[in-house]
Parts: sequence; structure tokens; C-alpha cells
Amino acid sequence: MKLQDVEQARYYMIEQQIRPWNVEDSAVLELLAQVKREDFVQLAHKSLAFADMALPLPGGQQMLAPRVQARLLQDAAVKPTDKVLEIGTGSGYTTALLAKLAQRVISLEINAEVADMARANLHRAGIHNAEVRQTDGSQGAAADAPFDVILLGGSVAEVPQALLSQLKLGGRLVAIVGEEPIMHAQVVTRTSDTNFTSEDKWDDTAPRLQNFPQPSSFKF
Repeated sequence: MKLQDVEQARYYMIEQQIRPWNVEDSAVLELLAQVKREDFVQLAHKSLAFADMALPLPGGQQMLAPRVQARLLQDAAVKPTDKVLEIGTGSGYTTALLAKLAQRVISLEINAEVADMARANLHRAGIHNAEVRQTDGSQGAAADAPFDVILLGGSVAEVPQALLSQLKLGGRLVAIVGEEPIMHAQVVTRTSDTNFTSEDKWDDTAPRLQNFPQPSSFKF
């Protein structure tokens, strides 16, 4: 793909997929134009870098569709002073976007091959304030808590208390929550030591993050 065609494809991704999906934050839209999504896609799928679809990653994982990544980013409302925890690094694309907005990003990826790929992608993109750790992210990173923002790069059946306890007062957790066929993006804000408010934002589905607890479906 010629450079001119790449830039045109990026423009159409933003204007025809992302902006119509109620992504209106100018900082997010500018980042999507700057951070080269095609550099975070596996070689075999480069031609689909700007398509409105999830893309395969090693270990049966997926890179979320651009509009989903953009919407999660907008909902996270990251500020330049924020310390961010990302769970499910994937290709590192969302990590790169977070890093451009935040002071520091710690990203947890369970699959070693995917973690290595993300590190290489972030290094090539010149991102130096994001650290990728190859570890099970279901328990978060308590030693580095509290966080201003926790963003989950896949879906969970419910948000675990272990992660909510790692939020700062006023901190936000953004996740896609629920069961197929209907899941919803949720923003949970910590309002006190023991209280949290939760807001459902939009409906979509995403692949499950590994090792997160499944609620019992047993009913009395």
C-alpha cells in the first residue's frame, strides 16, 4: 500500500468508523491520526489494519476493532498526570494511545509471544513511558497501585473487586462487561474508600480476558 493510500485509509477509518460511533474527543481523534495502527498489526493482516473488525494475534487472541479501542480510550478520559494500568496488552496499539495521553502506563499481558510483540511494536513507535509485563493480569498490579485509570483490553463477566481496590479516589476503570450476545462498556468510578459508581456507556462484544472469575450461573 502506498503512503498516500495508507493515509487515506487512516482518514476513512477515523471519519467513517470512529467519529460516527460518538468518538468526539479531539485529543483521541488526533492520536488516531498520529499513532500508526498499521505498525501494530501482524504482517499477514497489514491490508486490514484500518478495517472495522477485530484482527488475529498469536495465541488465539485478537486486536479489538478500531472504533472499540477509540471508544474505550475516550471513556477512560486519561489526563497527562495519570498513572494507567492496562490489562491485556495485545499488539500494544491501545497501550501506545494510552501512553501518549498519560504520564505512565503499566500493561499486563498473559501470553509471552504477544507481550514480546507488543514490546517490539512500542519500541519501534518510540513509546518509552509504557512498560509491558508478561503476567496474569486478572489480579492487577497491587504493588504499583493506586491507579488513576484501569483499562481492560477484553471482556469480563463482571469487574473483580481486586481491581476496583487498586483505583485511586476518583479513579476510573473501563471494561466491556457481560455475556454473549450482549455486553456493555462500563465505567466504574471510585467515589470513596468503599463506594463506587458505575455507568453503562454502549453495547458491543469483545474476546474474554483469561483467568478472570466467571460468576456462577446456578440459580435457586
